[in-house]
Amino acid sequence: MSDLGHSHGYNKDRMKIWSSLAILFVIALAGCADGAKLIQEREDGGVVVYPFRGEQGSMLSSSRTDALALMKEKCGGPYTIVREGETKGRSRIFSSVEGAQEIVEERRWGMQFQCK
Repeated sequence: MSDLGHSHGYNKDRMKIWSSLAILFVIALAGCADGAKLIQEREDGGVVVYPFRGEQGSMLSSSRTDALALMKEKCGGPYTIVREGETKGRSRIFSSVEGAQEIVEERRWGMQFQCK
């Protein structure tokens, strides 16, 4: 009997590990799914925003490369960044299998640009 009890505890621990990994996977996917976006468009420029992690910083975010490409594509070539800085982010609530909820703050960086 003690062997079955041990096995049951092991399965519970394994389930906790797998559910934790599943939560991390969902968070990673959500972060990847939301890259750089052109949120304001004018004839001669616009505003692009992208998510970044606080510990990584806005300049090292992989989404910054996407944002720069969006500006180049919109302008058909060279552009000037007129203004940039942190803009309004958003909060997301993730639920786990065990019913626990976690709030994840998403920080965003904005760049206003003008085509040359």
